[in-house]
Amino acid sequence: MAMAFSSKLQLLFLISVSLIPISLCSNPNRPLSSFKTSTPDVHDLLPNYSLPKGLIPGNVKSYSLNSDSTFTIELTHECYVKFTDLVYYKTVLTGKLGDGEVSDVSGIEVKKLFAWLPITGIQVDGSSIEFQVGFLSEKLPASMFQEIPTCRNKEFQQSLLASN
Repeated sequence: MAMAFSSKLQLLFLISVSLIPISLCSNPNRPLSSFKTSTPDVHDLLPNYSLPKGLIPGNVKSYSLNSDSTFTIELTHECYVKFTDLVYYKTVLTGKLGDGEVSDVSGIEVKKLFAWLPITGIQVDGSSIEFQVGFLSEKLPASMFQEIPTCRNKEFQQSLLASN
């Protein structure tokens, strides 16, 4: 008799424990933000590839990283960031991550003189970062990209161009 009672108690315990996640998910008053996800922020992922967090602006909406290291990053809106030159980020950025490099980049352009040129690759070399624009390249100090940059709107871009 004690064995049957113990088995029923264990079964009841297992059923009640298995229903806890269902009751948490079915609570309409619980905000979705209170559920933790295991997906790291894309900025926290970059150092795993020996890349600084500040290569991508702070307005990331979502991203995906495939098993072949190709990625897609969706921003909340297109934006501009001023480093030594003005950089334009489209709403969708793509490329392929490697150790200390990003290849096949699309969605990022740099203003050089009077033209917007697409950045096609990025390579980190110790204290500097080399940005490829087709067959041309430019090295900048890696320290410029340690902080996540704030995105600016088109009016910011126009005011910078007017002041030059």
